[in-house]
Amino acid sequence: MNDLLNQIRLVGDWLTSSTQWHGDDGIPHRLLEHLTYSGLSLLFAALIGLTFGLLVGHTGRGAFAVASVANLARAVPTFGLVVLVVTLAGLSTAPVLVALVALAIPPILINTFEGVRGVDPDTRDAARGVGMTEWEVLIRVEVPMALPLILLGLRVAAIQVVATATVAAYPGLGGLGRFIVDGLSRNDYELVIGGSTVVVVLALVVQVLFTALRRLIVSPGLRASASRP
Repeated sequence: MNDLLNQIRLVGDWLTSSTQWHGDDGIPHRLLEHLTYSGLSLLFAALIGLTFGLLVGHTGRGAFAVASVANLARAVPTFGLVVLVVTLAGLSTAPVLVALVALAIPPILINTFEGVRGVDPDTRDAARGVGMTEWEVLIRVEVPMALPLILLGLRVAAIQVVATATVAAYPGLGGLGRFIVDGLSRNDYELVIGGSTVVVVLALVVQVLFTALRRLIVSPGLRASASRP
């Protein structure tokens, strides 16, 4: 118990030290790097996952291919992918982004597809019956009703990316993972725990932001129906 309290005190001292909040090795700079990797990866993954999820969910064509690709992407080890791409392409941000995009696509793709596919067929038929085009049916009917699942996919992907972006430090790049990698190499567990704490806090902030976004843009009726088993 005393050891645990000492560790907490040491990490608290590390987090509140002025030296950790300045310079290229400080928390703000590493956090900015981490957010850059995470944000770009999530953006590219959302463009791919949402596009194909909406298209396949609306048309019903290619559902088996979507499920197969998503399951295959889940099976790819992120760290192994980073090492492989670094070996082939050299040290740059590209391998990190490729690995994180591959990690983020499956939850976005599957949840978007399932959300759109799960819309009541009678609702679609009614929308077509009043003269809506297929594009209008998708954007004005299916997307709003699928929004809870779409946001769930984005939230899961964002949290996974934020947590996994620490791999950016392994091939020599930056981000919050730099604290963990450097701490392990020096046997400095205060640095490891401190860096891990910042990553956990960031993941919790992402969770809170998506919860707030869901409350803001999803209608109460859809929120209630999505929460029922």
